Amino acid sequence: MFIAPAVLVLVAALLVAGVLVAWRDGRLNPVICGGDCGPENAIAPTGLRSASTAPASVDGAPASPTDLDAVLASAKSSLGADVLGDHVGLAVGTTDGDGPVVATTTDAFVPASTTKLLTSYVAVSKLDPQARFATEARLDGDRLFLVGGGDPYLTDKRQKGDPKVVRADLATLAASTAARLKELDTRAVTLGMDTSLFSGPDLSPDWPDTYVRDNVVTPIEPLWIDRGMVDTENPETTPRVAHPAEQARDVFATYLRQEGITVTVDGGLTAAPDGARTIGSVHSSTVAQIVESTVRTSDDEAAEVLLRHLALAAGKDATFADGTAVVEATLKGAGISTDGLVLTDGSGLSRANRISPTTLVGVVRASLADARFAPVLDDLPVSGFSGTLADRYATASRGWVRAKTGMLTGVHSLAGIVQDAEGRPIVFAAMADDTDRSDPFGARAALDKVAAAIAAD
Repeated sequence: MFIAPAVLVLVAALLVAGVLVAWRDGRLNPVICGGDCGPENAIAPTGLRSASTAPASVDGAPASPTDLDAVLASAKSSLGADVLGDHVGLAVGTTDGDGPVVATTTDAFVPASTTKLLTSYVAVSKLDPQARFATEARLDGDRLFLVGGGDPYLTDKRQKGDPKVVRADLATLAASTAARLKELDTRAVTLGMDTSLFSGPDLSPDWPDTYVRDNVVTPIEPLWIDRGMVDTENPETTPRVAHPAEQARDVFATYLRQEGITVTVDGGLTAAPDGARTIGSVHSSTVAQIVESTVRTSDDEAAEVLLRHLALAAGKDATFADGTAVVEATLKGAGISTDGLVLTDGSGLSRANRISPTTLVGVVRASLADARFAPVLDDLPVSGFSGTLADRYATASRGWVRAKTGMLTGVHSLAGIVQDAEGRPIVFAAMADDTDRSDPFGARAALDKVAAAIAAD
């Protein structure tokens, strides 16, 4: 049967167009990427360039206060969903840091994981984005110390398929350390651990004391493997390690023995003496890569480790209190509104935290204004494509919402960038902290509709 070339061309064009549409709205994610295609594969809102290449720009005139009032009005009806409760708030603003911001309320809310936007922004402000954290083996006579350097993604042994942010491992450190010990004609050591980099409590007094046994978070120490998860294949069902530094020390001892070193484990906690020399080290991914992972996967442990590095960089103790003080001071110094701000941790696990939607909008806008803050925004979860938004937005809004999520029982928040009906990127933050606890998925969907109401559905 003869088929006219024109018909074949038409069919091919329709097929290509269909594939492009399916790619654009995320329907091909399960086929192409196994579910999460990453933000780099979603088409950015019109006029919004990647923060890694340049500050955000808008094609045409930016939104005016009147325009933002209209955007706010179109989203207000979605804020009234019963499942969201009575305490809800929304702020919207232009991508221009000096442009207007309008909000439904001046209240501050329990922010949940949108707190990580603040921690990540300040991490890039105060730390060298290319810096790496070292885990070291230091020798003093026949006493060997495993010294924690605050690498949030240190692992026992790197595996094929590990995320790119997982860079340093104890097996590699043990091999190089053992080789050096043999060069020094030292075949037997007493192994201790040094966690003196961090100080203060390893669990926030504002966290429920059930968080560790309920597998919510690991005690925050500068030395651990796999973020204190016993079973990384099934992290949701396996309790966290109560003493992660001890686990890391014991695993390191095992690897040293496999390398032919006789090891006696020192059960105490002793800082390596000043005269101890470094005979082995492994280094983490860069601060920029750690921030990207923290934002994309909403990593609580990594956020808390970054908070302690912020305190250290400011010459303070590596504690919850000193880290959050640095965050607040940095935001104020950048001209970002901190009205109503209360911070007791860097991850958002604490219900004592309070952040206003206007503050979140300010942080996102400040991140858009300078290319060095690319790690904060370039890996924001994309609706229907990546991270904590990979399985959300089953409508035409897929690919158009780029936002950090936040969720605790009765708390839902969303902050980031969405394209409005005129094709302009709008910075937004939607928050609710008195939602129907019996219907978390309904509350999440209702908040998604707020962002979708701003978008051009």
